Amino acid sequence: MKVVGINGSPHPRGNTAQALGFALEVLEREGIETEGVSLAGKAIAPCDGCFACRRGACHIQDDMTPLYDLLRGCDGLILASPVYMGLVSGQMKVFMDRTVVFRTAGRFELSGKVGAGIACGGFRNGGQELTLQCMHTYFLQQDMFAIADGPRFSHSGAAIAGSTREDEVGLATVENLARRMAQALRQLAAR
Repeated sequence: MKVVGINGSPHPRGNTAQALGFALEVLEREGIETEGVSLAGKAIAPCDGCFACRRGACHIQDDMTPLYDLLRGCDGLILASPVYMGLVSGQMKVFMDRTVVFRTAGRFELSGKVGAGIACGGFRNGGQELTLQCMHTYFLQQDMFAIADGPRFSHSGAAIAGSTREDEVGLATVENLARRMAQALRQLAAR
């Protein structure tokens, strides 16, 4: 089993990267293979709505191209984004839009994979829940299973407030989320 984590922050070693890194560490302790990808500095053009993907592939050749096979080969996907104006970062949104290729022409190539979100905001009520809901909408549109961090906090996913390293509650939600993802992957594999 493999989980891919996508860091949608323009800061490759910032709060979002730290939260995602912690989630991937927890998954590795659970026996799950992981790979992290930072979108910082990548040249990923926005979807231009040309619908070339209906014929099987996106016509845009850029830094998104090698990510397609990585996503096809994973069993779980964690999206991690800072909160920008109450939603995911622009980098994350462009990434999400470009994966429309997985669901065109009746294909749903990510169907059945497990998705989870991490949102990092400046304050405890800094837009994390809406950002996570945006990620859940994405997972559902890709016909993926969307999971949350579960009890004891039961957010829509992991929510960091302020500095990742100093947010004990937020780190607890990240750990819960990663453990629940490992559990979901094991349950699906046992089917």
